[in-house]
Amino acid sequence: MIFIVDLLLMLIDLTYSILTAIVQTFLRPRLKCIDGELCLITGAGGALGRLFALEFAKEGARLVLWDCDAAANEQTAKLARETGAEVHAYTVDLSKRQSIYETAGRVRAEVGDISILVNNAGVVAGRRLLDCPDELLERTLLVNCHALFWMTKAFLPQMKAKNHGHIVTIASALGLFSTACVEVKCTMINDLLVNKLNRHILLKAHNANSLINSFKFGHSDVICFNLQDYCASKFGAVGFHESLTHELLAEDLDGIKTTLVCPYIVDTGMFAGCEIRKELKNLIPPLQPLYTVQQSMKAILAEQQMICIPRLMYIPFLTRALLPWEANVATYRFMGGDKCMLPFIKNVEMKTSNGHIKSS
Repeated sequence: MIFIVDLLLMLIDLTYSILTAIVQTFLRPRLKCIDGELCLITGAGGALGRLFALEFAKEGARLVLWDCDAAANEQTAKLARETGAEVHAYTVDLSKRQSIYETAGRVRAEVGDISILVNNAGVVAGRRLLDCPDELLERTLLVNCHALFWMTKAFLPQMKAKNHGHIVTIASALGLFSTACVEVKCTMINDLLVNKLNRHILLKAHNANSLINSFKFGHSDVICFNLQDYCASKFGAVGFHESLTHELLAEDLDGIKTTLVCPYIVDTGMFAGCEIRKELKNLIPPLQPLYTVQQSMKAILAEQQMICIPRLMYIPFLTRALLPWEANVATYRFMGGDKCMLPFIKNVEMKTSNGHIKSS
């Protein structure tokens, strides 16, 4: 009898949740105020991290910025301070657990308890599995996945003590469905491997030759960046985030919110021209970084548990579970998604001007 009652209650909750989600799709959600909240953002020196910092600053949050690139992180801090925000910048290597714990201790002692944690940092090796040094594979998993554990262990206890906080995981659509690689049109200029469309340098000569020899080219001016490490790390990030959310609910910590962000291709500039099938490009164009961050902020402030950007990304997430494997492969190949999904790839970035290479 108890089982029947619980089943009926579950069905009622299920129906209510679905109807609520449908209604909220058409109504503007109420956004919470985060004025005065202490927000920590990892990867703050990168394109998305910098925009997140500026958006949180606009909302009145106090900022703690983490990045392994001290100069880029300080530039973000400078821009945020110009908006009037209180900003504290720390140089941290997220691939090292002890560095995370030590810096977290400094933050608690020097600034206070973190109430909003934005796990944004991400890296990728981008090489074929058998050609990739173990150290690069490990670094991707350490930064993109393992660091989530250490960051949460460092800052969740204070949130639990107050039953107040928000943990945000910036994952990827590639944490919901996988792909083999991305294709980038390249050329060689003065012994440098350069993106053919936007003239960004991918690799310097001493690395380019070995990389070219280790990749299988579809044709002479295309190089493939493989994504096994990136997909695995983002699948891990999604799994960690969902499990953490269930744990908090099981402990009745309803004051600690979580938001999972899974964006599609983000046009950060370095891999401009990396696209899906051209006939579908206008239907699913690459996301602009600012748009990605603004949509993420809406979800965070609305305490939305998960957001795919754009909403079309929910479709392959569902079909992956519902369709046979062969059907998914056929769909990916038709869309060009088996080769042209864009990961977050952070390599040496340089620009050219009038045919001459200049550091950015």
